Amino acid sequence: MATGVTANRAELIAIANSVASEKMIDKGIVIEAMEDAIQRAARTRYGQEMDIRAKLDPNNGDLRLWRVVEVVEQVDDIYKQVDLKGAQKLQDGAELGDFLVDPLPPIEFGRIQAQAAKQTIFQKVRDAERERQFEEYKDRAGEIITGVVKRVEFGHIVVDLGRAEGVIRRDAQIPREVVRVNDRIRSLILKVVRENRGPQIFLSRAHPDFMKKLFAQEVPEIYDGIIEIKAAARDPGSRAKIGVISHDSSIDPVGACVGMKGSRVQAVVQEMQGEKIDIIPWSPDTATFVVNALQPANVARVLIDEEEDRIEVVVPDDQLSLAIGRRGQNVRLASQLTAKAIDILTETDSSEKRQAEFVKNSDTFQNELDVDETLAQLLVAEGFSELEEVAYVELDELAGIEGFDEDLAQELQSRAQEALERRETAQREERQALGVEDALAELPYMTEAMLVTLGKAGIKTLDDLADLATDELIEKKRQEPRRRNDDAPKRPEHKGGVLGAYGLTEEQGNEMIMAARAHWFEDEPAADQADEQAREDAEPAVQEAARD
Repeated sequence: MATGVTANRAELIAIANSVASEKMIDKGIVIEAMEDAIQRAARTRYGQEMDIRAKLDPNNGDLRLWRVVEVVEQVDDIYKQVDLKGAQKLQDGAELGDFLVDPLPPIEFGRIQAQAAKQTIFQKVRDAERERQFEEYKDRAGEIITGVVKRVEFGHIVVDLGRAEGVIRRDAQIPREVVRVNDRIRSLILKVVRENRGPQIFLSRAHPDFMKKLFAQEVPEIYDGIIEIKAAARDPGSRAKIGVISHDSSIDPVGACVGMKGSRVQAVVQEMQGEKIDIIPWSPDTATFVVNALQPANVARVLIDEEEDRIEVVVPDDQLSLAIGRRGQNVRLASQLTAKAIDILTETDSSEKRQAEFVKNSDTFQNELDVDETLAQLLVAEGFSELEEVAYVELDELAGIEGFDEDLAQELQSRAQEALERRETAQREERQALGVEDALAELPYMTEAMLVTLGKAGIKTLDDLADLATDELIEKKRQEPRRRNDDAPKRPEHKGGVLGAYGLTEEQGNEMIMAARAHWFEDEPAADQADEQAREDAEPAVQEAARD
């Protein structure tokens, strides 16, 4: 015969206080876990079907146990319901619909019940502890935290943060950094994710924000908001760049970040395992900021392509390797810092490129507008590069070119418009020869040139276009850098969207695809009506069969 295991009231309260203090959770959660364990044990003793409740007084440890039954007219569940006659025996004046409390005698825990209660309490406390950890760290993403290296598993570093554990994955570590168990380590809280086995706290030492937070700790002006880090880029373990600006004209942002004899920046460099840091004055002018970001290389000229969101930087021939950096590091960090794609050209390359574009545009104007070479070159020299610009520019702007008059400007515009019409006619004929149906031409933003491109890609019907995703239609082709280290890994060729060369926005691409899909849904109301009519026609037959 199993002997009962009991605990007096003082012991229960002492246990609750001890567990709550040790796990740093609310005492009420521990009391609730104990009540749940007692309820489970009572159901084992009196029957699992019963609705048994337990209440443990958190102050004096008094325990009350009772069964709840509902007063009903017809009993369907004898364990949870009682008829009116039986209810009158339990409580005078009981009425239908009442819930009665039927007190139960205290139970003694046998060995099995005690073990089950222990497991229940542990599980509840463990869940509460995990919830407390999540609540404590969920809003701390972006903070720097110090912990102790607990273990290294498969290259990932597990860090003891005191009240929880965090992990620095391999891709979030500084390359070639040696970390040993029990080392103190600082890292950035990237994100906190709630999971069944507890909150997962992901840390990083390679993120650019880690460097920004370190500077905020070392430079009081950054912490106070006088100096602001506007941008940061890192090649972890090797080199980094930060763009800083001062909101106080009397304070030099670069000098403040460097510190006396470099003391401030050296403290950050040591924490980042010797990573070299370029501190660059930030400028709202994109060209100026790009020139600063490419230091120590000298820049001769900056050309910004707003439409393509790219920047072409021209450097002296002897500065090319310095501008690109070892394995493209300098230009890559400058690109990340400015959030722009940067192409590096030498002055020789730039001159050859401009000359080729000049000759190409001159030949186009000379052939399409039927003008002499001098006039075509004059148009190009004035900044005209496409027929559309000549055809639709303000007449005064064209007539204002030196040597032009209003009659010549009108004639040039007329010829340009005729050339565009000829081009569109030729494209329409080519599109029809490719078998592209006319319905595609009615889509928004669609041009004959686009239709020819679609036809060459095998997209000839509305269904063909409707099957495409937006990025398959309008995503631009990724251009390879003009200068690339031969030892660098080759990226797979990115062909871009079918119409990626036409500069369509994502909204325009979505609108075109949805318009192409519109005919898929035109027949839905008619189909619904047909189904409804079929059901109405079949209903008399169904009713007749039911009567038979």
